[in-house]
Amino acid sequence: MSNILILGAGRVGASVAEQLVHERYHVTIVDENPEQLKPLADRLDLRTLVGHAASPAVLAAAGAADADLLLAVTPLDELNMVACKIAYELFNVPTRLARIRDPDLLARPELFTDNNFAIDHVITPAQIVTDYLVSLVETPEALQVLDFAGGKAQLVAIRVEAGAHMDGQDLATLDRLLPKIDRRVVSIYRKNRRVHPDGNTVLQVGDEVFFLAATEHIRAVIKEMRGTEKAIKRITLSGGGNVGYRLAQTLQHDYQVKLIEANKERAAWLAEALPYALVLRGDATDEALLESELIERCDLYMALTSDDEDNIMSSLLAKQMGARKTIAIINRSRYVDLLQGGKIDVAISPAIATIGSLLAHVRSGDVVAVHSLRRGAAEAMEIIVHGTPATSRVVGKKIDDIKLPSGADLAAIVRGNKVIIAHGDTMIESDDHVILFVDNKAHIREVEQLFAVKLGFF
Repeated sequence: MSNILILGAGRVGASVAEQLVHERYHVTIVDENPEQLKPLADRLDLRTLVGHAASPAVLAAAGAADADLLLAVTPLDELNMVACKIAYELFNVPTRLARIRDPDLLARPELFTDNNFAIDHVITPAQIVTDYLVSLVETPEALQVLDFAGGKAQLVAIRVEAGAHMDGQDLATLDRLLPKIDRRVVSIYRKNRRVHPDGNTVLQVGDEVFFLAATEHIRAVIKEMRGTEKAIKRITLSGGGNVGYRLAQTLQHDYQVKLIEANKERAAWLAEALPYALVLRGDATDEALLESELIERCDLYMALTSDDEDNIMSSLLAKQMGARKTIAIINRSRYVDLLQGGKIDVAISPAIATIGSLLAHVRSGDVVAVHSLRRGAAEAMEIIVHGTPATSRVVGKKIDDIKLPSGADLAAIVRGNKVIIAHGDTMIESDDHVILFVDNKAHIREVEQLFAVKLGFF
């Protein structure tokens, strides 16, 4: 798969386009607004076209007849749906993805079949970001929590805390602290530079550690690097848009949730729709409002509006006034590195959080899941292995005998219901789900080729 056609040059479309160009795909992006396209054309090696996403003439001019995949991410659900149908009927585009936001449409999956709007995969960024945030609420010590193999294994990123058992200790110490729990530290980032881990690597306060383990063992590993953190009970959300509403709806039964919304009509609607949450109409950057709502007793403050400046300011204010932890959505992904780890504990780019669900459909081979790490610099992949020793470069081989590309680390295998943390003598079998960490996107193609079935298997 090499020719990608993207419809819509908003945040998601632009972020995906940039990612794919860096991975040397041939990308064409279409948008009606030339001002959206110009910055992309100026800095990326891609083709841009001004036009309507559902116009057969525009799609033809954009090269739809040669496209391997179409990604429709314009702001309008209906436009994305029609574009997929036209791409299927007129141009026979093999794979078609569409962003759909409307819950009424999402509740009718029969609309997406080939006989109707011909959408292979539906993407709902607000739900993806909501699920991402829920995982951080459930694991408050983490910077990222990523599921693999249907939740059987997790890759977690945490920052080493002063006074934790592993502060100043080498990684071999984990074997003594957790003798019955297998896990794999796949990467360490120290002052934004990768440290390749081995048993002699000494952890320092502030290190960002990525480790993988069976889900039931995650909490025990975190405890050694962070200590025991007080459970989250009180949550304040700022912004009652798609993400804020979905998150409050998910959390309201298990936590004490307050939701601050500036728009009068939206606040009234939210109050009706969220009977177990307290909805407040107001400005989250209003110090008097935060003080009156006892923000100092808040365990977690989450800024979820569409305005980066408001999210940054309200998070800083909440932290200064005593909120224990803050999470902010930052749409400008370049700001994320500047802010995370200071007064804002976790900064999230919605576009980067969404990108993995799109990349899984772009990758060659039987790729089940893709997660973007380190704000897009690294990637974790779940690939199903197929073939026999005669048709596969990896089946029947020990991991030590597999020549992985530089910066790639095979961290674990899920075989049936069993999570097997990878060691040098671990043998790979057909139908294994392998979980890999790749610290340099330039090596993704090499990883795909390594796990591809040789010609003749089918």
